[in-house]
Amino acid sequence: MDQKTVRKVARLGRLALSDAQLDRMGTQITGIMKWIDQLAEVNTDNVEPLANVANIELKLRTDEVTDGGNAQNVLSNAPEEMQGFYVVPKVVE
Repeated sequence: MDQKTVRKVARLGRLALSDAQLDRMGTQITGIMKWIDQLAEVNTDNVEPLANVANIELKLRTDEVTDGGNAQNVLSNAPEEMQGFYVVPKVVE
């Protein structure tokens, strides 16, 4: 990868690199791109996607409300509340 392209990639990534670092980074990026090309040659036909390496079925629990109806208990710790909701400082003007 030439220095001009590496400089552009560094600028896009908001990286401040010296000329020596640009040369080293160019060599490293070229090596990474060659490795990616090598991976692209691997035949992955008939290979199923892998969700986890142990192939374990996860236990699912039923989706039910178990701790509802406690709004007053929860809001009792709030520094300020209005109409059943927490009042928080405005973040965006």
